[in-house]
Order: sequence, then C-alpha cells, then structure tokens
Amino acid sequence: MTTLTPYLLFDGTCREAMEFYHSVFGGELNMTKVSDSPAKDHMSAFQQKKIVNARLKCPSVEISASDWLMPDRTPARGNTVCLFLSGGTFPELGSFFDKLSDGANVTDPLKEVFFGYYGALNDKYGNRWMFQANREKA
Repeated sequence: MTTLTPYLLFDGTCREAMEFYHSVFGGELNMTKVSDSPAKDHMSAFQQKKIVNARLKCPSVEISASDWLMPDRTPARGNTVCLFLSGGTFPELGSFFDKLSDGANVTDPLKEVFFGYYGALNDKYGNRWMFQANREKA
C-alpha cells in the first residue's frame, strides 16, 4: 500500500530536529546514519555521519526526514519539505509519478537505484514530491 508522509530535509541537523519532534509528539523514532546503511558505499566520507533516514511514528503524527545528501544541489526554502509517496508496487508508484509529471519539473526520473526505486519532481504548482518503492521480491 502506498502512503503519503511529510518528508523534511535538514542541513546537518536531522538528528537534533527529529529528537525534538519526538519529545513533542512521543511515539517511536528510528534513525539511520549513512555509515550504517547500504548508502555508505555510494556517499563520500563527509556524509557518513549524516542521517540517511529518520522516521517518527505515533498514533497521530508520522514524519520522515534525512539530512541533505545531494552535494551538487543547494537546500533552499521550498525544496526542504516534500510530499513523500512510499511503499506499494513500482507500477502503482509509476502511475502516480506519471500523472504528477504533467506540467512538472522532473528533477529525478523514477528509476531503479541501489535501494529500490526512486524519483522526484516539483509539480506544476511548485510542490516537491519524492517517490520510493522497494524492489519486488521474485
């Protein structure tokens, strides 16, 4: 099943911010550093201590986040909060991606990457969307 979650991008303060949100909302907080993830071999040394994935989940709130991990792009107001569609199947995610691509600026075409499938776009209204699905098991 595909779910929609707010996704926050931080410039090195993800751990601090998510711990703060955890103190506010409670629930379960899980965070993974780049060095503790499959991304470690795809990231430079200065990124190894950054958070590649954080998720706060409680009955009333769910937030996903990471530190900014794209050294060739600059974080700016407007590209640090995203609508994150995740889970489900690749065809389902692809259908949403294709429909939201109408009039959009596709920054990362939906494709297979080392952690599954990923894509991102800024829709025709200026909203940032990220898409992620795991590889289907044979």
